[in-house]
Amino acid sequence: MLSLDTTLTFFGISILLGLSPGPDNVFVLMQSATNGRKAGLLVTLGLCTGLLGHTAAVALGLAAILAASATAFTVLKLAGAAYLIYLAWGAFRAPVGPLPTGLASPLNPWRMFSRGVLMNLTNPKVGIFFLAFLPQFVRPDAGPVALQVASLGGLFILAALLVFGGISWFASLVGVWFQNSMRAQRALNLSAAVIFIGLAARLAWSEKSP
Repeated sequence: MLSLDTTLTFFGISILLGLSPGPDNVFVLMQSATNGRKAGLLVTLGLCTGLLGHTAAVALGLAAILAASATAFTVLKLAGAAYLIYLAWGAFRAPVGPLPTGLASPLNPWRMFSRGVLMNLTNPKVGIFFLAFLPQFVRPDAGPVALQVASLGGLFILAALLVFGGISWFASLVGVWFQNSMRAQRALNLSAAVIFIGLAARLAWSEKSP
């Protein structure tokens, strides 16, 4: 079992990490601003679902393979970069125009959720970060290591839900201001495309070592 001191320390650090600029919170911000609060929250749930996968990988020792294999790292990061470029192309081609009440295109919840999952799972840096970060708070005399890692992963996911949920809430308010301005919509779509390309480039050229 995790001690109260370890729990509070780890949770506080996780909140700070969630607030620091990075691909995930920028991704949530842009989806919320362009598609609304619900889209941002669905993307957040997708990202946190991806974190479940990384937590399980570390708990089971699978992430060690990723950390040791340059080939595995390269394949996964290129897949993630390709997906981000696909999102950039979609944002660039997104139609603009006023959205009359009741006539807006219905939101596809599965698409928003799966975007978050893919964004997270195809970023190998997350797996390596978890492999380096979570074990620092594990104590061999505090019970099964796998259970401690799972608990730490759950705390990190809770912190991510709180931080990214807050980003979704506030970013969606900005999106409402742009809702009926074609010029603003186009600028926002172009900004999203540029950010996605930047994230793709950052991921594609990232090194395996932290």
